[in-house]
Amino acid sequence: MSGQGFNLCNLPPWVIASRHFNEHPQPLEIQGVRQANRFLFEKLAGIPSPLERALVFHDYMSVKFQLHHWQSQTHTARKSLKNSYLRFLRGWMMDSNSVEGAVLKGWVESRMGLSPTFHRIRIPSIHGEEYLVFALDRTRGSARTNAINSQLDLLYEYCQYELGKVCAPDSPIRLFRGTNDAHDYETLEQTGKREWIVRLNNLVSFTADEERAWEFGDTVWEILAPPSKIFFYGNLLPTSIMKCEGEFLVIGGEYRVRRVMCTL
Repeated sequence: MSGQGFNLCNLPPWVIASRHFNEHPQPLEIQGVRQANRFLFEKLAGIPSPLERALVFHDYMSVKFQLHHWQSQTHTARKSLKNSYLRFLRGWMMDSNSVEGAVLKGWVESRMGLSPTFHRIRIPSIHGEEYLVFALDRTRGSARTNAINSQLDLLYEYCQYELGKVCAPDSPIRLFRGTNDAHDYETLEQTGKREWIVRLNNLVSFTADEERAWEFGDTVWEILAPPSKIFFYGNLLPTSIMKCEGEFLVIGGEYRVRRVMCTL
């Protein structure tokens, strides 16, 4: 996939996408986001409760992007403000190939420099017609809300802030993915009897629950994901704000996957 271009991170796209980054992870930071929102992170630092921090974050997002003012706006503006970052997360949970999914993949592309390899159809190149399917959905979705990429910037940085409280930057997180189309993934190398290097889409869903992964396919892969490539996880926000069944949204690239054998 020849879709690695410019990004807004402290590391270039080819580094972020590489298997070597996953095995030797480093912190990732979107340029200027924490500095521009330093008041938020300074306030979070003084709050010991994860639940209270999550509520403060959500309130901050509502005020900063005027998400709580949607009812007083015109019809078009109401639709734009009401469709906040939560709408796009929920849309992804329902269908990662939806318009909302295209917006999230588009955020990864613009911030990390990693282009999608699949959106409704396989995308072999950003120069092909297949890419236009994704680009059209991304454009439609981005028009639905107010500064969605900036909202997602803050969501990612908040996710990284919270992960930093429970794990070290170089401590990988064991995750699982169930799939029915394992043979359709681009395999770069076989490194063991049940182990391969595969290129994953630029944003991919995983779960920390191996048993739950079997509900999504007859093949289950295990990966070790760097904390810095976790875009969102289910426990980040309370269920009163976002109902999510333990899902992890992981920034893609080259991953070492190990096939898990069914023990039933």
